[in-house]
Order: sequence, then C-alpha cells, then structure tokens
Amino acid sequence: LLIHLFLCMFCSSSECKGEDKVIQTTGDVTATEGDAVTLNCMFETSFTGPTLFWYKQDGNNRPRFILSRFTLDEGNTADEFKERFSSRLNSTFRSVPLKIQKLHVSDSAVYYCQGPTADGEDS
Repeated sequence: LLIHLFLCMFCSSSECKGEDKVIQTTGDVTATEGDAVTLNCMFETSFTGPTLFWYKQDGNNRPRFILSRFTLDEGNTADEFKERFSSRLNSTFRSVPLKIQKLHVSDSAVYYCQGPTADGEDS
C-alpha cells in the first residue's frame, strides 16, 4: 500500500499573510494494509485561533473533505472518515497530524493539509 502525501496551503482569508503557511514534514509514505500511519502537517500563523483542514484526493477525482480542527479534538469530521481518521491540533507545537487507522488499499491517495485560516473560514 502506497500512500502519497502532498501538503499544500490554501489561504481563504483576506487577512492571510505571507508568514501564514503549512510546512511539509513528510513526503511519500509506504505502509502495509491494516497498519496505522500518521501524516504530519506543521503550520506557522499569526492567527490566535487558527482552523486547519485535511483533504483526500484519489485518482482524477476532486479533493474530498476529511476533517477540520481548531483546537485539540474540536472540529468536524466527515461521516465517511469518522471511524478510522483522526487528528488533534497542537497549538504548542503548531501541528495537526492526521492519523489513519487500519489502512485499506483505497487509502492510497494524495492528502492535503489546508490552513491556517481565521474564524473557521473555508475556501
């Protein structure tokens, strides 16, 4: 099972500044079906309460929303991902890693970390 990770930042706020960004800390990840994997996403922002998002894109399909986090476990997770996908926003370390449990072959995809945005704005 090959899971491709590509992190990309999208600023949707008019307040988004050049210093607001996500940082790719992991490239391609290879894992075995049934294992767990954590995809890293670190961020820099001037926002005091940023919201960050994870998306999955497989094949030529458009990216699908996985989850959003604005503090610890607070946020929203799409129903189809609730069972095996989780994340916690760590303000101290400025990270929002995505953990995928019990990997399936269908998890092989490109994963995007979006953010940071203020006040839960989404593009």
